[in-house]
Amino acid sequence: MKMPVYFISHGGGPWPYMPEAQQSYASLTRSLQDIPRQIGRKPAAILMVSAHWEADGGFLLMSNPKPPMLYDYYGFPEHTYQIQYPAPGSAALVQRTAQLLETAGLPHAMDPARGFDHGAFVPMCLMYPEADVPLVQLSIETHFNPKLHIELGRALSPLRNEDILIVGSGLSYHNLREIRSVGAEPSAQFDAWLQQAVVQGPVDQRLEQLENWEAAPSARRAHPREDHLIPLMVAAGAAEDDPATCIYHDTSTFANITASSFRFG
Repeated sequence: MKMPVYFISHGGGPWPYMPEAQQSYASLTRSLQDIPRQIGRKPAAILMVSAHWEADGGFLLMSNPKPPMLYDYYGFPEHTYQIQYPAPGSAALVQRTAQLLETAGLPHAMDPARGFDHGAFVPMCLMYPEADVPLVQLSIETHFNPKLHIELGRALSPLRNEDILIVGSGLSYHNLREIRSVGAEPSAQFDAWLQQAVVQGPVDQRLEQLENWEAAPSARRAHPREDHLIPLMVAAGAAEDDPATCIYHDTSTFANITASSFRFG
């Protein structure tokens, strides 16, 4: 069976490691923990496209067989800078992904030093807490061209038939200036558009709508900088014509923000 593809909203910072954050993230916790059940088997490896890794002019592939940790957040409790998620890398997945990018004519390079950022290890610690599934990260491109990232997803699509789980990790709303103040209305408006474009609308129009996401209601208030939306383009490109399901929907994320996650296939 072909693997599904996911776009997940990964929350803020290292929240699973902070007991005081557990109640507010209960719904997201349940949705992430349920993903292995939805898949029905353990993937051979996971390719994670995180909003927290950008490359200029192409794509970077994590090639370290034992990736280190990257604590790319600020102002959190001291113990959150000691977190370990010791999942192994996968030389086979790196080689296969590079081959697919080469075939698609997409510029890429290896990065042997890159570690797991919180867009990767935070959801993974709930999905696979034993860290027993090989994990490789792939960057996004820093100019955030939607069409380019849809093409990236298309290029990666054959991995779904090779027991590889593709996960885009970001946030369906990401405006840090408004997230705890006046973000409720624009986040709800943009989420309603996302539900229509991704889940409810015609599948054959989905990629075109996502490519033109800036025309959506409150688009630039939801994503002044679209780094956290771009992994959705990759997931949708990899899914192409598969139907989508909303697997997480919360109207009280960060107190008053609407956020969602989606499964394709």
